Amino acid sequence: MKKLYAHVLDYFRQLHPEVTTELEFGSVFQLLVAVVLSAQCTDKRVNQVTPELFRHYPDAHAMSQADEAEVYEYVKSVSYPNAKARHLVELSRMIESDYGGEVPNDFDSLLRLPGVGRKTANVMQAVAFGQSAMPVDTHVYRVSHRLGLVPKSANTPLKVEKELMRHIPAADLARAHHWLLLHGRYVCTSRKPHCSKCALADVCPKRIEGSKLS
Repeated sequence: MKKLYAHVLDYFRQLHPEVTTELEFGSVFQLLVAVVLSAQCTDKRVNQVTPELFRHYPDAHAMSQADEAEVYEYVKSVSYPNAKARHLVELSRMIESDYGGEVPNDFDSLLRLPGVGRKTANVMQAVAFGQSAMPVDTHVYRVSHRLGLVPKSANTPLKVEKELMRHIPAADLARAHHWLLLHGRYVCTSRKPHCSKCALADVCPKRIEGSKLS
């Protein structure tokens, strides 16, 4: 397992020495909004929506004054727009009332915000605050299993997160999230993975149960 991690991490370090989210944002608050919108939605779609949204509501104060129906009009093309519009207004009001208008940087406080779950809080820790965190989305979950980085018993995002954090150096954790995510988004895709183009094919356990790999 140690050799596998070393091989995979060395490959990604060389491929993407500097890497970050593909979401577009201009502040910590805008990143939080974009991450909330990205749940079960593509970054591409979110990036199409946020410029106009941020033009009208650039910070927590502005969005806290908005009506849920007004925010909905800007986000209606993303998945679950009603719930997300509600969460954005509610979290903005909490940031204003409880945190002086600034997005909190500690994990537990982030989890208090409406619409913010463990993955979103971890993304904020890793991207906005430079902490050693491992957000696990569908891409990270899938690639971790397909590459054999986690055992089959790691059958929840939290178990995958803990397993990856055990093996990946703290200094690499935030980048490793993006490495695995991008690999899953562009190479090790869900339905038809591009194995012939994958530089990790030589270490990939292709016959792992449920991997859908040949």
